[in-house]
Amino acid sequence: MTSEVFSAAVLLLLVIDPFGNVPLVVSALSRVPEARRARVIVRECVFAYLILLAFMAGGRTFLALLHLSDTALTIAGGVILFLIALRMVFPRPEGVFGDPHGGEPLLVPLAVPMIAGPSALATVMLLASREPGHLVPSVIALTAAMAVATAVLLGAHRLQAALGERVVIALERLMGLVLTALAVQMLLDGVRAYVAQLAR
Repeated sequence: MTSEVFSAAVLLLLVIDPFGNVPLVVSALSRVPEARRARVIVRECVFAYLILLAFMAGGRTFLALLHLSDTALTIAGGVILFLIALRMVFPRPEGVFGDPHGGEPLLVPLAVPMIAGPSALATVMLLASREPGHLVPSVIALTAAMAVATAVLLGAHRLQAALGERVVIALERLMGLVLTALAVQMLLDGVRAYVAQLAR
């Protein structure tokens, strides 16, 4: 695995934030029979993966239709990631993505917006726009990130029971700090590219 693929996989994993979603998954599946929980989680992760894959494959066309530049997407993605990261570091009562609904989830809220949320969609589009002719590394990175996220979410109930809610919250805030730095770097890259375009 090249450094670019590894970096993209880590970024996607931070954006998807499986550890931060552990309490939300536990809450969303509280009314689902224990025997069905694993099946529901895998199904929702597959839905999220397909949605992210679709945005990755069609991101370039989507940008062209809206007449958006790569620089604009980079800056917008940095801002979105920064706001999400702030909510991870300084959590609100409703959580990063809001309260999940009761009952067995279908697409909402696990697949969207917990996993394939606005920040994840913007990130996969950004990755695709950087290397429009070489999507294979981005697909590998997304697949790796989703595999790890699925494994974490499958063990959500056991993880929260073993570590405790405080440790899970601490992990979410730590991931939020790392994501904040990545968001700032993305924002700086976008501003640098914009300034370079003005200088031409």
